[in-house]
Amino acid sequence: MEVTIIGAGLAGSEAALQVAKRNIKVNLYEMRPKKSTGAHKTDKFAEFVCSNSLGAADCTNASGLLKKEMLQLGGELIKIAYEHSVPAGGALAIDRETFSKIVTDRITNNQYINVIRDELTEIPDGIVIIASGPLTSDPLANSIKEFTKSEHLHFFDAIAPIVEIGSINFDKAFYASRYDKGEASYINCPMNKEEYEKFYNILINAPKIELKNFEKGAKFFESCLPIEVLASRGEDTLRFGPMKPVGLIDKRTGEKNYAVVQLRQDNSAKTLYNLVGFQTNLKWSAQKELLQSIPGLENVNIVRYGVMHRNTFINSPKILNPTLETRERKGLFFAGQLTGTEGYTESIASGLLAGINAARAVNSKELLELPQETMLGALTHYITNPEHEKFQPINSNWGIVPQIELPKKERKNKKLKAELISNRSMNCLNKILQSSNFS
Repeated sequence: MEVTIIGAGLAGSEAALQVAKRNIKVNLYEMRPKKSTGAHKTDKFAEFVCSNSLGAADCTNASGLLKKEMLQLGGELIKIAYEHSVPAGGALAIDRETFSKIVTDRITNNQYINVIRDELTEIPDGIVIIASGPLTSDPLANSIKEFTKSEHLHFFDAIAPIVEIGSINFDKAFYASRYDKGEASYINCPMNKEEYEKFYNILINAPKIELKNFEKGAKFFESCLPIEVLASRGEDTLRFGPMKPVGLIDKRTGEKNYAVVQLRQDNSAKTLYNLVGFQTNLKWSAQKELLQSIPGLENVNIVRYGVMHRNTFINSPKILNPTLETRERKGLFFAGQLTGTEGYTESIASGLLAGINAARAVNSKELLELPQETMLGALTHYITNPEHEKFQPINSNWGIVPQIELPKKERKNKKLKAELISNRSMNCLNKILQSSNFS
């Protein structure tokens, strides 16, 4: 018996490698380059579209714990990410071109994976993982809609601009990581009050790209809001969000800044940097004016402008079990952002679990349901909780795991609580991995 996987994005690529390493044949369908999504730029697998960051690496952060769990469970893409990371302070970031090439090569050279460069327009029979992503093609989306008997929910995802380092003015910009944690790998453009107010006025008055009719009425996801939407909430919103200046002081001057724009390394050659938290749907001419109003970016060369596109996800609480198998059809799994897991790390993690369980289904084994004491278990239980009335995408966070009560004098010690939750998670996973039933 073989497994059909639809989509060679982050979730689908991870799932394919998980199934294949259990010596099970995989038919992996990817419609690119025959048919584009409108957001992808290459025909490579596991392409990072919006950013090159997988978020925090330290397991005292929820996203960091999820990464550690993935490594513990034998995740393939997370290992590649660590092996080919680029400096990003306390975050795990990758050279997206190198990462995608390595994943593509590993899949295409795997004897158990048959890559089919074609579009599937209907859900096939057999054991199937649908990991077609938030930009699923309309024919397949209609097939999914027919199967689920429910409308898809929609939200927007936005991409931040990327600029060339050679065009940055380092008389004003400086390297630093917040609170000097890790390597000083971020480029920081400081602003005084007058400079910030000028920037803000340009931003709130800048023309936006008009949405298409089918996109109107869709919702934004709170953790990936366009910068112009954040700015509309008040003049100081950005200063307490992506442009917060705390922990970022130029050692040349020692001055505290009113606001700071951060840029993160986007490729291993250190020639390209993306603007952190600057997802946007402004017209390109307006983006250029806005970016060049930032001190240090007066003559910046923009190699990719920000864009915004509609993402699609299913109503997972009504459709999926915590194993990521559908309730209505045995052997049919969903993975990735299509399930309502938001974020690159979360997409890979869901592909990992779906791949493990698809392989277990082939071998007639009981499907793996991770305990809620793990971050991945908490995430899958959250998105499949039937009590949700208004389901919205979510990423890994401490609020979804069972809490640990600390002594009264330690209750405000967030680091200690995170460490205890992380240790509990590792103990849970070790018990699963040591059981004779796990493979």
